[in-house]
Amino acid sequence: MRPSPHARYSGELLSVPERMIIAPGAGIFRLTALAYSGAFVDAGDEIGVVESPGSSTTVRSPFTGTLMGVMAHEGERLRVGEPVAWLRVA
Repeated sequence: MRPSPHARYSGELLSVPERMIIAPGAGIFRLTALAYSGAFVDAGDEIGVVESPGSSTTVRSPFTGTLMGVMAHEGERLRVGEPVAWLRVA
């Protein structure tokens, strides 16, 4: 019996270089000057803030890479976990 051509592979082979930055809190989104398409961001860089009555939460990139696009609009109301921006990691 011939082994399957896929038998030599063990595990997932797909590598996706895109990463999503999500809202850490609920409220109104405000963009920072750093967040524009094509900008290089380091892990921990501020992308914006989510403001709610009495507090604000900083939106930081957990990844290092090139910012490909901002998906949340200035002044948009966001919920926790909604996409803010996406980037391509090296």
